[in-house]
Amino acid sequence: MPTMPQGDGSMLPLLDEAVLARLRVELEGNESIWRIFVQDFLAQLPARIRRVSQALTAGDDDDAMDAVLSLRTSTQMVGAERLSGLSRDLEHSLRNTHGADPFTILPRLAAANAEQLKRCADQTDYVLRRHLQGRPNGTP
Repeated sequence: MPTMPQGDGSMLPLLDEAVLARLRVELEGNESIWRIFVQDFLAQLPARIRRVSQALTAGDDDDAMDAVLSLRTSTQMVGAERLSGLSRDLEHSLRNTHGADPFTILPRLAAANAEQLKRCADQTDYVLRRHLQGRPNGTP
């Protein structure tokens, strides 16, 4: 049964704070735009995770690839390294299913990977919200 390679994306740091810092610089230090960007990412994250899971479960290989690429791209932009790595691993798995029956293989990928993606998305949400509160290291 196809699964995401373990030890690659799952071993990356949850967040690359240098990416968040670079994003601030690119936004010319405008804190309010940076906050809105991160808040928009967080608001859209649950729907992106659901879309990946639903497309895989439905056996829709085109939508699954589109959903995974959307998730990977958005996570890279905010420095969500682990979630980006898991998305990249899933993208690789999808590319390796070419020619196989998508109605069999893709639901298996969903079953094998959906929980890990959701759990990582939840952790990423928590850490990014701490950054928005100005408490990135969990300090009160």
